[in-house]
Amino acid sequence: MSVRPLPQSTPAAQGVDASGVHAFLDAVDAAPDIEPHSLMIMRHGHLVASGWWAPYTEDRPHLLYSLSKSFTAAAAALAADEGLLDFDAPVISYFPEFEADIADPRSRAMLIRHVASMASGHGADTLYPALALDHQNLVRGFLLLPPDHDPGTVFAYNQPATYTLGAIVRRVTGQSLTDFLRPRLFDPLGIGETAWLRDRSGGELGFSGLHATTDAVARLGQLYLQRGVWEGERLLSEAWVAEATRAQISNTEVETSGIDWQQGYGFQFWMSRHGYRGDGAFGQFCLVLPEHDAVIATTAATEQMQKLLNLVWEHLLPAFGPTPLPGREERDAALAARLARLALPPAAGKPAPPERAEAWSAVDFAPHGGVCEAQPTLTAVHITEGRNLALIDDGQPLQVPIGNDGWTVVEEPVPLAVSGGWSDADTLVVDIAFLETPHHLVVTCSLTDGTFTARWSTQSLHQGALRTMRAPRASL
Repeated sequence: MSVRPLPQSTPAAQGVDASGVHAFLDAVDAAPDIEPHSLMIMRHGHLVASGWWAPYTEDRPHLLYSLSKSFTAAAAALAADEGLLDFDAPVISYFPEFEADIADPRSRAMLIRHVASMASGHGADTLYPALALDHQNLVRGFLLLPPDHDPGTVFAYNQPATYTLGAIVRRVTGQSLTDFLRPRLFDPLGIGETAWLRDRSGGELGFSGLHATTDAVARLGQLYLQRGVWEGERLLSEAWVAEATRAQISNTEVETSGIDWQQGYGFQFWMSRHGYRGDGAFGQFCLVLPEHDAVIATTAATEQMQKLLNLVWEHLLPAFGPTPLPGREERDAALAARLARLALPPAAGKPAPPERAEAWSAVDFAPHGGVCEAQPTLTAVHITEGRNLALIDDGQPLQVPIGNDGWTVVEEPVPLAVSGGWSDADTLVVDIAFLETPHHLVVTCSLTDGTFTARWSTQSLHQGALRTMRAPRASL
């Protein structure tokens, strides 16, 4: 399917001051603990600014982590509109095979609206306790855990709640979430290919694991901003959008990573100090700002998500003004030029030391300390011809080129970009960016003792072999 481009305009024509966008770019580039990957700004239905920090690109899917939840919720809304599920029905009513197992009255009283709003009654996330109770069926494990409070009375961010919501959609539709969403949401919105991580039963995780482009995130946000209507066609009911994007449950007393996580929770959307949002770990944001008729979509790699939001509120919000802003052509052109050349600095490194060329021509490295704690499946590193690095991970070699200037991009078997080189004659440091995720692995090889170390810049929440650090493919 060909993806229809979003309507485009200049920032000034839509009342966006380019200087505010410049200030935001300056701020994120200056923040050592924020690595931006992409930015898209929509105003009055038009794309006014967009950019990707090389080696990340516009057409590449990115792991959205918990921003996936907002797409799962849309699937539930569409199923409800078709009369296939009822948000006021008990969750257990959709899993009659568990009737004999689930005796706790609070578990039996849990409604679909409760799992959709993170108000199942549990006091904390139940992912690992639920898996401990039933490693094969997360829904059953979740329902076997008695809630600490009556459903609907307390907030707790709870991955199995969203998984259960997605499992109900799959059950009542007889389709995967992706197949159900494709003709009803993805195709009408003009969203291209997506991919979703699945569990051992074959079901999409729902609460995480969706890989999609930043463009897809912006389109979802714009659909909600337009109250469910896209190009004159109603895709989501106006009542659903209103309910999903208001606080269904209070979370003001919850200990969180920042104040924007204490503004209330809707149906798989967070309320913010400004507007509302879908968000995912490490800086995947869909910010919807009805008061400014604007949508901001980002992907990134940061553990300081509140800091990233603070920079949006500090620099981008003041940029939204009256329409149009006259006499801004040069400023708009300068911003467009800057956005077109965004790039992450490659890791520093020198070329292979000529005085040690023979020593580096063919050498093997073992994990320092016997085990690579950051990536236990990574058991050895081989270098051949002084420029070919092979990471032996889960028993298979992952070839990584080294010794080139800038970023070197490799597409198979895993899309990645490599930079770095020799920090001294006996030490090689390579930065490996897994381009369909927020994550980098930094590998350091020491010729002195024949060992290597590895560390993640941000630790993947979906643990597995390095070859799985990509959007799922049918062949995998």
